[in-house]
Amino acid sequence: MSSPSKRREMDLMKLMMSDYKVEMINDGMQEFHVEFNGPKESLYQGGVWKIRVELPDAYPYKPPSIGFINKIYHPNVDEMSGSVCLDVINQNWSPMFDLVNVFEVFLPQLLLYPNALDPLNGEAAALMMRDGTAYDQRVKDGLMH
Repeated sequence: MSSPSKRREMDLMKLMMSDYKVEMINDGMQEFHVEFNGPKESLYQGGVWKIRVELPDAYPYKPPSIGFINKIYHPNVDEMSGSVCLDVINQNWSPMFDLVNVFEVFLPQLLLYPNALDPLNGEAAALMMRDGTAYDQRVKDGLMH
């Protein structure tokens, strides 16, 4: 077994042992879904999302591709595709990071600190900057559906 595939297997096992619900999409260990809860002390607290994770062949040297399967209202998540604009993952990725970091650090940071200056959802970014109260309400309304 090559080093990257061994690392992929180790990281996946570590994620599963960290109490995340992981659902494999195929037997190649490259695509799977993970249940992710909105972080406490955030607008997204109480929300539960299914996250699509795809590991490139070059993982861990290249970052995973991550997207929300169910809807989330957020400036840095494309409302239609669920794609995530995560600079930390896309530009600052290092083989030192693993899948648990994605779910315990990167995604919670994204939800706690949305960046309206680098939006994938321009409407959410504009509302967040123009009317914070309406933005907060829209996020909370989205948790109910």
